[in-house]
Amino acid sequence: MDDGQEHLAAQDPRERQNLRLLDDISDFIQTHRLEATPYTLAVAHDVVTGADPRLANLIETRIAALQPVTMEWLEEAGRNDGSKMLNTLMAKFEASLEEFGHTTSTARSATNDFNSALETHVDELEQVSKAGMVISELATIAKVMLQRTREIEQKMSRSEMQTRALQSNLEEARRKAELDHLTGLPNRRAFENMLEKEIEAASMARAPLSIAFCDIDHFKQINDAHGHEAGDRVLKEVAQTLARIANEHCYVSRHGGEEFAVLFRGKMIDEAVEELDAIREALSERRMVNRATQVPFGRITFSAGIADVMAYTNHRAALRAADNALYAAKHAGRNQILKADRASQQTVA
Repeated sequence: MDDGQEHLAAQDPRERQNLRLLDDISDFIQTHRLEATPYTLAVAHDVVTGADPRLANLIETRIAALQPVTMEWLEEAGRNDGSKMLNTLMAKFEASLEEFGHTTSTARSATNDFNSALETHVDELEQVSKAGMVISELATIAKVMLQRTREIEQKMSRSEMQTRALQSNLEEARRKAELDHLTGLPNRRAFENMLEKEIEAASMARAPLSIAFCDIDHFKQINDAHGHEAGDRVLKEVAQTLARIANEHCYVSRHGGEEFAVLFRGKMIDEAVEELDAIREALSERRMVNRATQVPFGRITFSAGIADVMAYTNHRAALRAADNALYAAKHAGRNQILKADRASQQTVA
C-alpha cells in the first residue's frame, strides 16, 4: 500500500465523504464550464447531494437534449415561487437579528450602569470596613459580583459586535443574490421584489407606472457568428445603455437571457415610450466591432413592449400585455417599441 492509499485508509469516513463531495462539485463546475461563484457552488452542491431534485431533473433533461447548462439558464431555472418564501424568511430573520442586537445593546448598557453603581458601593464599603466583619464580607461579595458582571458586560459587547457583523454579511448576501453577475444590473428576483414595492408606491401616490420588456434583436445570430464572449460584451453594452435612464423613479434589470425589464414610475406611458425610444435610437446608431476578430457586429438594436401597469386588474395581466407587445414588435420588423392596448388586448404603435 503506497503513502496515498495509507493516508486515504487512515482518513475518517466523514472526511472521505467530504472529499468525494468536493470532487463531485468540482466535476459539475468543470463539466459545464461554469465560473466558480458562491451561487454556482451552491447549485452544484444541491444537485450532487440531491438537495434540489427539481433542478437536478431539469439539468438531466437539458443534458439529454444536448443543450448547455449555462449560468443564465441556471438563474432562470432556479427561479420559482419559493423565492418569495425565502425573502419572507430572510426578512423575519433580519428583524429578529435587529431585535436581538437592540436587546443586547440595552442589556450591556444596563449592566455597565449597574457595574458603575456597584463599584461605587464597593469603594464605600472598603472605606468603612473597620466597622465590623459583616461589612468586610459584604465588600468581598460585592467585589466578586463586580468581577462577574464585568465579564458579562464583555461577553455582551462581543455578542453585539458579532450581531452587527452577521447583519452586514446577511445584507451582502442579499445584495449578491439579487445581482446579475454579467451585467451588474439587478436580476429577475430583484425586479419582482421591486415591482411589488413600485406598485404599492404608485398606488399610494396615485402615480402612473409602466413596465417595459426589451429584447435584443437577432441575439442568437450574434452568438452563432461571433461566439458567446462577444455575445456577453453585447449584453453588457445594452445593459450599460439602458442603465443611463435608471434613477429613483426608473428601475432597470436583466430579466433573463437577452431580455431586460424597465419600470417607469411617475411618467405617463407616452413619456416612458419617448424616453425608452431615445435610448433605443442611440444604441442603434452605434457600430460595434468584435475585438477578437475585428469583424463588425453590425447594428445592435432592441425591440420593446410597454404596458400601463395601473390600467390592469393585476400586475400579472400587465406583464403579459407588455410581453405580448414585445412579441408584436418583433414580428412587426424589430427595432421599435409598441404599447399594449388594454381594450383590444392587441398592440398599437
